[in-house]
Parts: sequence; structure tokens; C-alpha cells
Amino acid sequence: MKPFTTHTGKVAVLNRANVDTDQIIPKQFLKRIEKTGYGRFAFFDWRYLPDGSENPEFELNQEKSKGASVLLAGENFGCGSSREHAPWALSDYGFQVILAPSYADIFHQNCLKNGILPIALDQSVLDLIRQKSHVEGYELKIDLQNQEILDNDGLSQDFSVDPYWKDMLLYGKDEIDLTLNYGENITKFEDTRKATFL
Repeated sequence: MKPFTTHTGKVAVLNRANVDTDQIIPKQFLKRIEKTGYGRFAFFDWRYLPDGSENPEFELNQEKSKGASVLLAGENFGCGSSREHAPWALSDYGFQVILAPSYADIFHQNCLKNGILPIALDQSVLDLIRQKSHVEGYELKIDLQNQEILDNDGLSQDFSVDPYWKDMLLYGKDEIDLTLNYGENITKFEDTRKATFL
């Protein structure tokens, strides 16, 4: 993964509670074996009309949301099945940060494992950001090192993140990379086990 230190991006608002992973990436698109290419299927049933054209009523299809990389969502975001394809789809769509009052636990972990930063904020803060996002081109800066969200209009909001995942994101590591840090120890252990059984 690429290291995540700071990110500045346009905000898109999906003000819906209990958005489940089948809405984020419907089941018919789970047959792919790659981790990429899911972005065009994200929110498919909401995003497109039966004839395949974009649904102009869907929030993320509106002009003010185009090119956004910060998603402001409702409570219990990512509920439903534990499919890892959901953060793959969000990442491929272009989102690097999600702001919501709460998340489904497995989805939250899957985001972190795939380089997306899911931040839980009080509803009052989210309401303020949502109001500000009506301004064309509204952006937020997310500073992971200092655990702070900033804008150009005076917003300065702290957020919490698990120290383990903070380090993993800052250094662009996943759990395989973490295991490889112990390569010498693993090799020594395997050599010892070989000697025992020979």
C-alpha cells in the first residue's frame, strides 16, 4: 500500500444510514479475482438507471460530488456481509477517507487493511461538514500524523485512530509486510524445525 500521511480532497455526501456492503458493491460483481476494477460498479443499483445511464438523483452522480475522495456517510456504514470487495470498490472509485458516525466492525477493519482511513465523528461535526460541503469545491485536509481534520474555513477537528493501524497506514504496510519484518526469525525457526525432524 501507499503510505497515508495527509490527504486533501473534495467531499461527497451520502447521507444514508445503514448502507450495506451489497449496496456498495452488489453480489453479481464479486466474480472478479483482481482487487482493481470495482470502482465502476460501486453503488451500482443506486448509481445507474435500468437503461445503464447515470441516475441524476443519486448523490454521487451530482456535479458537486464528481472527483470527490472524501466520503461523508451515515451511521452504521458498511453493514451486512463482510466482503472485502466493498473497500476495494470504494478505493477504486477514488475514496481515500470516509467520515461517518459509526461503522460495521468488519468493514472498518477491511478499510484499514486496504489503505482507506475510516474516521468516526460526532454527528454534530458531520452535520457541520455537510453544511459546508454545499460550497462548490469544498475540501478537507486529513492529517493522519496529527490526527486532525482541517478546512480553509476555520475547521480544526481532532479524531481518534488505533495506534497499530495509524502506523500501518503511515508506513504503507499491510499485515503481510508486518510478517516479513520477522523474516530472519521465521527462517531460524524453520531451520530449527527441519533439524528436529531430520
